Amino acid sequence: MKTIRLRAGKERSLQRRHPWIFESAIAKGGGDSGETVRVDSAEGQFLGWAAFSPQSKIRARVWSFDESQRIDASFFIAACVASTRARARFDIQSDGCRLVHGESDGLPGLIVDRYGDTMVAQFTSAGVEKWKDVIADALLAATGLTKLYERSDASSRALEGLPEVTGWLRGEGPTDLVLREHDWKLALSIADGHKTGFYLDQRDSRKKFADFTRRLQFQRVLNCYCYTGGFTVAALAGGAAHVTSIDSSGPAIEKAAANVALNGFDAARTTFMDADVNASLRRFLDQGQTFDAIVLDPPKFAPTVAHAERAARAYKDINRLALKLLEPGGVLFTYSCSGGISADLFHKIVAGAGSDAGVDGFITDRMGGAPDHPMTIAFPEGEYLKGLVVMRK
Repeated sequence: MKTIRLRAGKERSLQRRHPWIFESAIAKGGGDSGETVRVDSAEGQFLGWAAFSPQSKIRARVWSFDESQRIDASFFIAACVASTRARARFDIQSDGCRLVHGESDGLPGLIVDRYGDTMVAQFTSAGVEKWKDVIADALLAATGLTKLYERSDASSRALEGLPEVTGWLRGEGPTDLVLREHDWKLALSIADGHKTGFYLDQRDSRKKFADFTRRLQFQRVLNCYCYTGGFTVAALAGGAAHVTSIDSSGPAIEKAAANVALNGFDAARTTFMDADVNASLRRFLDQGQTFDAIVLDPPKFAPTVAHAERAARAYKDINRLALKLLEPGGVLFTYSCSGGISADLFHKIVAGAGSDAGVDGFITDRMGGAPDHPMTIAFPEGEYLKGLVVMRK
């Protein structure tokens, strides 16, 4: 077994059971791509077993902190069983579910989503790539399913020195699916959609938005960065009189309109705009338009902390415009899915946006990913999705 030894003082994060080891923390040692290595402190104390990645800034990801643990097929079988069983304890009102959430489930770099009888997996690190076949068989055994599609086309694979791979990994079937979520249905494509096909992490936020719409009887709703219309359908299900939805992707807009039709809602209650969100918000202000509720669910502006300052300006600008467009008593559901933006920083950004807009509001809820996208105590970086519900005074 190959060993890497850390520099003095670099063992503290591992002693807190944080699973990442950065290149700068390693004094000596290494391994092949995906190879399991022993991790020792500068004094030679055992710290963990980790998958080595010679091309990544995150040079190793810890599988286990138990010195007696063997990293073999049985380890991955047990991990897949544990993660799928955990989901049975969560309240998931959908037949779509995240079964494996990377580091939070002890499988760094692995994402697995289930859509009905089909699973979709992303292998984004050298470690899980090396064990791909074992993991694929373990997932089928743990779930009793027979179909597993691979969407290993995330940009992070390039940082690991891995090529993009997509296609059926086990079994075969349609790639255009329909998901049941709460009281509505949503169509998706596991071959072409974002991530593994859909944003399951916003499931509970969509339900809360539908509930707010029903309780406060929103008439005019604006859904920005609408993608395939999840929040649009939720607003209509909650009784919104009219929903305007904006996205810069024409194909996404077409799918959003199709999801409205799929749920039997009158198309006259919707307006879809293939347009830039920021420019559209400014135009609405110039036209004197206002809305009872606005959703801001933008793409990742800051993938890392290094991008945080520039991203903060972008988040502040769209939130400032949205707050100005809200009617008094109106509600803003605003989100950041950027790992480089902490929950505290996001709150400060929205506060700054309100100050610049001359608008104050009550924060009624703090939102995060659905429970099948868990954050653990030892891995706070797992909290990538942050949201605030702001009711304008």
